[in-house]
Amino acid sequence: MRVLGIDPGLTRCGFGMVEGAVGRPLRLVEVDVVRTSTDASVASRLCVIEAELERWLDRLVPDAVAVERVFSQHNVRTVMGTAQASGVAMVAAARRGVPVALHTPSEVKAAVSGNGRADKAQVAFMVSRLLRLSEPPRPADASDALALAICHIWRGSASARVEAAIAANGSAR
Repeated sequence: MRVLGIDPGLTRCGFGMVEGAVGRPLRLVEVDVVRTSTDASVASRLCVIEAELERWLDRLVPDAVAVERVFSQHNVRTVMGTAQASGVAMVAAARRGVPVALHTPSEVKAAVSGNGRADKAQVAFMVSRLLRLSEPPRPADASDALALAICHIWRGSASARVEAAIAANGSAR
């Protein structure tokens, strides 16, 4: 399974593709961070993110896209930009028929490090260990995107099977 993890953000948006399966070694396919200028309009910045995401989807053809679920923050401007970038990612994947999953930050941290309250350094360290990298990807948005992809490979595929079974049976009895 090839999963594109997206750590949404308006200034920095992390993209990370991981290939693997439960019980098998994970492999880094590619990782990068798209940066946009704070001087540009929000619409222009979202266009930059969308264009780069389209290139990734065309070139790498993921089986699924995992996006960080937007959560409440004290800084409304930050959460708005994150939500807007997240929406762009979901639409681009859905347009191609690629399944999209949302994972909370604590779910991702728990999947990768075993601790839902792990800090960014712990997550980056575990991402580098799990992908057998000599050092953690930088900046943190890159590690976070890879952590999302890993989380989905390990947890999302099981959730997708449960949802498919429920849909096939017509209810969740």
